[in-house]
Amino acid sequence: MTVGHDIPRIDARSKAIGETKFAGDLVFPGMVYGTLIRSPYAAARITRIDARAAQAMSGVVCVMTGDDVLDIDPYYGHAIKDRPLIAIDRVRFAGEPVVAIAAETPEIAADAAELVEIDYEPMDAVLSIDEALAEDAPHLHVTELLRKGLFHGLGEFKLDPGNVCYHHQFARGDLDAAFAEADVVVEGTYEFPAIYQYAMETHTTIAEWNAAGDEVTLHSNCQHPFLVRAEIADLFQLPVASVRIVVPWLGGGFGSKSYTKMEPITVALARKAKRPVRIQNSVDESMVTTRRHGMKAWMRTGARKDGTLLAREVRAWFDTGAYADNGPRVVATGADAAPGPYRWQAVDVNAWGVYTNTSPAGSYRAFGASHLGWVGEAQVDEIGRRCGLDGVQMRELNLLEPGEYVRPGGKPLDADLKGDIRKCADNLDWDSPKPPNVGRGVSVGLLAAGAHPVSTAFARMEADGKVVLYVSSTDMGQGARTVFSQIVAEELALSIDDVRVMGGDTQVTPYDRSTGASRSTTLAGMAVLRSGAELREQLFDIASQKFGLPPEALEMRDGAIWHEDESVTYPDLIKAHFGMVGGELIGRGEVRPEGGSGSYAEGPVFWEVCIGGIELEVDPDTGKITLLKTASVADVGKALNPKQVETQEMGGLMQGIGNAIYEEMIYDPSSGQLINGSLFDYHIPTMLDLPGSHRSTIVENQDGPGPYGAKGVGEGALAGAIAAVATALGDLGIDLRQLPATPERVWRAQQADTNGTSQRPEAAGFSKVGS
Repeated sequence: MTVGHDIPRIDARSKAIGETKFAGDLVFPGMVYGTLIRSPYAAARITRIDARAAQAMSGVVCVMTGDDVLDIDPYYGHAIKDRPLIAIDRVRFAGEPVVAIAAETPEIAADAAELVEIDYEPMDAVLSIDEALAEDAPHLHVTELLRKGLFHGLGEFKLDPGNVCYHHQFARGDLDAAFAEADVVVEGTYEFPAIYQYAMETHTTIAEWNAAGDEVTLHSNCQHPFLVRAEIADLFQLPVASVRIVVPWLGGGFGSKSYTKMEPITVALARKAKRPVRIQNSVDESMVTTRRHGMKAWMRTGARKDGTLLAREVRAWFDTGAYADNGPRVVATGADAAPGPYRWQAVDVNAWGVYTNTSPAGSYRAFGASHLGWVGEAQVDEIGRRCGLDGVQMRELNLLEPGEYVRPGGKPLDADLKGDIRKCADNLDWDSPKPPNVGRGVSVGLLAAGAHPVSTAFARMEADGKVVLYVSSTDMGQGARTVFSQIVAEELALSIDDVRVMGGDTQVTPYDRSTGASRSTTLAGMAVLRSGAELREQLFDIASQKFGLPPEALEMRDGAIWHEDESVTYPDLIKAHFGMVGGELIGRGEVRPEGGSGSYAEGPVFWEVCIGGIELEVDPDTGKITLLKTASVADVGKALNPKQVETQEMGGLMQGIGNAIYEEMIYDPSSGQLINGSLFDYHIPTMLDLPGSHRSTIVENQDGPGPYGAKGVGEGALAGAIAAVATALGDLGIDLRQLPATPERVWRAQQADTNGTSQRPEAAGFSKVGS
């Protein structure tokens, strides 16, 4: 038995001693090194590029500009095809690649970059949501010319002129009547910062074309190899089978390596160089490659005087940067998270994705729920204080019950949220006295998880009885390959040492939609389970013939099939089946939409629970926060590896603390350049920022759609921590409207008495229609 036990990570030793090979460790014969010259301007026309001196330099293989990709359709984007693989005629953010150089060494490439002359004609830039939505704002794109990406997947594609790339709206109930009934109304305008995902390993891609120029192989640290394959094939007009994506071990992702990032420009440079090319970002380059969306929001919540919630109205604007990337899905997920997991008479939510002349924003762990969860939870707590109820009492009164619908037409709630929030409160010693300047807060939210439910796996049992598992879900440090090994070992009564899990390779491993949205264990894991179960059936069928008994009379254990005290090992069964020492058995497992199309509107695959608890102390003189206790609840259905669940919770919680208290990408308001794009200037939590204690509770109700009733974990703790920081500050009377909660912001909020009121969105400079 392996499932449900703390099996050590199968990759732990090789990583600890430095044997694991990441993309940046790979070197291929004839490989050259790419470097990029990036725009210093947020918005400008490119009037001249003179690369003759660089091209003539010894050791330079080629120099590529936008003119070199005009023989193809050079625009990509999985949601909206709005991004050229290298700047063509103009730039839209500071850091956009303008020239790519391939050279024999990184040093030669860097020296050659100094010789390239580029003239720009600066243009007016919009560097914030406010500027982008102004009536006279310059438009980043001619929206009439933009086309739907290969994986838009969010209904009708329609863009009006302006800087809005996507609008998501839903409403139910009579909003005016519900607010008219309300005794307590809380409203406010809130801001959430742009944040870098900060994986330890930066983006790295190696691309190599074959001699005929009709096939290309990429070794890339990407989370979604099959989606990247499709986009590369589309860009370079190749059959998908002519594009191979090989994924090494990843040094973290957190969404930063979702979808297509550095692959198109690397493939294009390799095409011109006619050599394998590697492009590896520095940290500052990765910080302008992707980030979390900044957001502004206005929210209004109404309730009866007994604390019963009645209505919520939300308008939110997400800064997607110069190109849409995953912006439309972030907007939709954020909007869906806005009402929270509560019972309402009426809700009305509008959310917009907004183009700005800043670096593109994409996926980041728990997107959507992180953006608006803390806003809604802060308002729920404020209503509770006015009604004489604490945070736990408010949630016990208003939370949805299992089986109730979170949104019309979607999946009903598949979790006991009231039980979860009580466990979290218990972990904080909720009812114990608090010292002065100490605040205690809890939070609960839901994240639409799972993405599109399509995954496949093959389990291949060799003649020696050992199994090789082929599955394309990317292990980026979350321990997916370990859990997959456990599932196969469980299904086939093997030791985990008898199972080998292959890394993603689109020419070898079968299709998997993506790695993200907490789907690896739940969906790829279910495909793995089904592949193991099919192998199991084959072994029983063979053993049934050998024993002359029905399969029901046989038992599988310890790598053999048993009848009473007699057993036949798997190698002997395979030998008997094929009549020789050789042959193999193959099991196939598939997950696909059942009873629908698998669309976002029909989903999600499951609701990931976002539970957090924080006890903190605020220095009244400086506003500095000290974390005393943290708590989380991992409502995972079934913990296949409890230790990995706990570490995922701890990691997610610390990222949430970083989002809530420390992290913020700061752009120069005049130039649009990122000011704090370095390890030194961008503050993520360190060991010194850890709480005094942390307690995590694992909840196993076997109510998930994954193996043995499992569902995903890791993202919910992040969103829960952000919201719990906000509610803990609210417990001290600190109504913080802008994150991160820096000492200055906390101190200023201490001095102000906002009393839960704020400007209406129009008065704060926002339009009702967002454009």
